[in-house]
Amino acid sequence: MTEEFGKEFWETRYHGGHTAEREPNPHLVAEVAELSPGTALDAGCGTGGEALWLAARGWQVTAVDISTTALQHARARADAAGSEIVTRIDWQQADLTEWIPPTAHFDLVCTHYVHTAGSPQDLFDRLATAVAPAGTLLIVGHHPTDHLSSHAHGSSSSHVHITAADIAARLEPGRWEVQVAEDRSRQAPGPNGAEITFEDTVLRARRV
Repeated sequence: MTEEFGKEFWETRYHGGHTAEREPNPHLVAEVAELSPGTALDAGCGTGGEALWLAARGWQVTAVDISTTALQHARARADAAGSEIVTRIDWQQADLTEWIPPTAHFDLVCTHYVHTAGSPQDLFDRLATAVAPAGTLLIVGHHPTDHLSSHAHGSSSSHVHITAADIAARLEPGRWEVQVAEDRSRQAPGPNGAEITFEDTVLRARRV
């Protein structure tokens, strides 16, 4: 286990100004837009971009993050969006390194570039158990070829990277239908504001 991505790391990062409002992750939009709204878990929600997008489309969202500062900004964004959005999101402060979600509870479990102090595969295993029958698991991460992501996160750690094959290999055959397991490129502003290309891993699976 590494302390690099513990609570102090993230509080420092968000206190340092990493709170700008941003669009929801494009992979979430692409993979979830056609799903019927239900209950959703956004693990590692940060300042709430994905949780707000889901809530605006009728999902009842549990949004979890380790950073108190990030959640304060997320709640403020929800308040600005109106009471209908506020009532659809339950913000929870928890360390995903240890947090255990309710079993078979959510119609959608998603996480985007989550970095914890523990094993990412252990976290993905726990998130998978939270998916209800016929529900969807969506994991978006940094591909090992994406050398820019570590720099953007102020980290030299290799465990910010993951492949779709690594994740899929942990899903029990016969209980999961892997619908998407891809490497994708994404354009986004870099540390200096210029557009750069990031290499992402995207896995979407349905629990059967």
